[in-house]
Amino acid sequence: MFKNWLKIAFINYKKNWLSTCINLFGLTIGLTGFILILMHWNDEESYEKWNPKKDDIYSFQAYFDAQKGYGSTISYPMAEEALKRIPEISHFALQNGAGYSTKMIANGKSVFQDGGFQVSEEFFTFFPFKLISGSYTNALKNESSIALSDKAAKNLFGRTNVAGESLTINSKNYVVTAVYQLPKENTQINPDYVALAYDQIKNDKDQWGNFNYGCFFMLKKGADPRLVEEKFKNEVLKLRAQLGAKEAGISVKEYQDKYGPNDVLLTPLDKMKLHAKASWFGAPDFKTILILFIFSVLIVVLSAINFINLKTAQASQRAKEVGVRKAIGSTKASLIFQFLLETFLICLAAFILALGLTELVLPSFNKYLGKELKMTDPMIFIYSFGMMALVSLIAGIIPALYLSNFKAIETLKGNFARSKHGSWLRNGILTLQLIISSFFIIGGLIVNSQVKYMMNKDLGYNGKQIFLLFFNENSPKPWLKYERLKTEMKKIQGVDEISYGEAVPGLNSSSTSNMDYMDKSIQGQHGSMDFNYLQFIGAKLKKGRWLDPNLASDTMTNVLVNEAFVKKMGWTDDEAMKEYIKPGFDYQKYHIVGIVKDFNVRGLQEKIDPVVFFHYKETQWKRFQVFNIQVKVDPNDIDGTVSRLKKYWETNVEPGYPVESFFLDKKFAESYEKYQKQKTLFTVLNAMVLTVALLGLFALSSLMIEQKLKTVVIRKTLGASDSQLIVGLTKQFLIITLVAVLVSIPISYYFMNEWLKDFAFRIDMPWFPYVLSLVLLLILTFVVVSIKAYQATKVNLVKYLKYE
Repeated sequence: MFKNWLKIAFINYKKNWLSTCINLFGLTIGLTGFILILMHWNDEESYEKWNPKKDDIYSFQAYFDAQKGYGSTISYPMAEEALKRIPEISHFALQNGAGYSTKMIANGKSVFQDGGFQVSEEFFTFFPFKLISGSYTNALKNESSIALSDKAAKNLFGRTNVAGESLTINSKNYVVTAVYQLPKENTQINPDYVALAYDQIKNDKDQWGNFNYGCFFMLKKGADPRLVEEKFKNEVLKLRAQLGAKEAGISVKEYQDKYGPNDVLLTPLDKMKLHAKASWFGAPDFKTILILFIFSVLIVVLSAINFINLKTAQASQRAKEVGVRKAIGSTKASLIFQFLLETFLICLAAFILALGLTELVLPSFNKYLGKELKMTDPMIFIYSFGMMALVSLIAGIIPALYLSNFKAIETLKGNFARSKHGSWLRNGILTLQLIISSFFIIGGLIVNSQVKYMMNKDLGYNGKQIFLLFFNENSPKPWLKYERLKTEMKKIQGVDEISYGEAVPGLNSSSTSNMDYMDKSIQGQHGSMDFNYLQFIGAKLKKGRWLDPNLASDTMTNVLVNEAFVKKMGWTDDEAMKEYIKPGFDYQKYHIVGIVKDFNVRGLQEKIDPVVFFHYKETQWKRFQVFNIQVKVDPNDIDGTVSRLKKYWETNVEPGYPVESFFLDKKFAESYEKYQKQKTLFTVLNAMVLTVALLGLFALSSLMIEQKLKTVVIRKTLGASDSQLIVGLTKQFLIITLVAVLVSIPISYYFMNEWLKDFAFRIDMPWFPYVLSLVLLLILTFVVVSIKAYQATKVNLVKYLKYE
């Protein structure tokens, strides 16, 4: 019997070769997309799985009511008090920075090494990398201790067994206490060298307000993280508020409402990459992956819809087959199994083709994501095979039940093609398919409009021809270095102007703190700078004046703020010019002497933060934060000037260090990359969806028009024109398309409006994508269906009537 079923299946595949090819094509495309996105998701979820202690380690995040958001940092006393007061916590590890770069010298050899971490001493308790040399016991006990990865050890010493060896960084001697091997598995914790953040921790021991550290807590076995969060809130946050309130002379509640944190969240280490609310290693982006996954499933659904539509449309061709088999004793169950087998064979073939296609497109997909995904995880095959089996069941069961329910007497007596049975099912499923197609068209047009808007928006500054060069992190007295270079680099041919600014557009590097006025406090971004920086980047002054190098007060107590600062404080411009603020980075009050028009620093997806601009000498510790010099180059000789700048830098400024540099406008443009990729992705998805949908529509209309050929012949014999016949055959499909687009409009509006909410600067919801979707789908439907309808009008009347 099974062999017989296979023969029948292949006979039908051959007989309906067009629909078979369309089903194979659609399912292959859909399953390929599903496999690729599944690989991406699986890769993102795999971070930190290597860590044997991952089940006990949690990433710390603090919630601030005033900012209505989470932060990923903590102050040292908060972490220390949590360990003392909460018995469920066994250890904590702090991270003060990642991605540090420095020049190491050992045995006369000099090597530039990047990827450095500055941490607290219990770092290796949390991250037990494979030990190559030395010991993790007391590995970070003092300020002269350093641990190297095997890669860094080979770079500097040419071997890995270097525990006990000495090296020098910026004239300071270090002893290698351990050499380790980084995991091959995915991890965000991947330091090439690890040093104790000794000076920072020493300075922050009693500073409850210095949120300078990313933090991990290790809980005791069986401890409930939700209980720890509650204890942290009631014990540590309350203590911080009590101490701060006493110093500020206000109530505990007022202090906590103004400064926070107001709540905490602990996220498991292996969930940090995708599911943390905020992360030291960059904002998690689970939402994008989820959207991609849903889209990939929708394409598979479209393919399944094609399958169902085509199978039900072919019902008339198999009605007599079903009638004969039922008449000779076949059961309904055996018929269902037969039709499910036919569906499974098509889906299995599509699955095999999809695996091959995935291998072909994987290099391009990796380039798009910046990854190195490989088809080595057996779970990918299991999940994708499960999806294929589910599609087989869903796409096969509806036509199987429909065909198996035919009554033998009815199908043997007459022409089933004339029956109305099944039309509601085909029309309903076709409508769903067109709803999905319309959604993709509308979504793609809106994404395109938003990205275009971002690319063309006036940013409030001009970053063209501004070339930024970084100082290395260990530069002593960097403000003096900047002042010296400012004088010397002006002599380089092609250099027009030089300045320095902390709030660099596109860099997201400046720090923030509370900005207080009377009983009000806001969070503001620091903008330490040289006197001419705002004019240098083309920012505009709204009210007041710029900082003046000839006024001593402009390096002592005077500042400028942006419009967002004034708005957040609830002032008018005139009120702001009369006020003094007390920033959290200093103990004195500052007078506002000017208001700068808002300009974008962090990218158009984020709101413009309140910023306070001040000279780098105004606050003593800020002069140690001068980390760049910015040069405006001659637009007529950009390449030559950049070449001369780099040569000067490598020779006279930081020999042995690579030149870290970029143009401001190009750096800011990188903030668009994610959305440009989304635009590209929507374009590709649109092409895939429309191709699958239109091929399915063509095959379905071909079958349905074939069933109406006798009607066409009779009407043509009675004098109907070709145009009348074409309109009659296409009208039903055009009505279905119109209904589908109208249904898709509110659905598309809701989801695209939710997507646009992620942007602080966004387009108003446009109307043209909805109209264009309707017009485009009506035209495509008419073109696709009318091709077959036109062919139907050219049928040989005499020959057809003779044989019918």
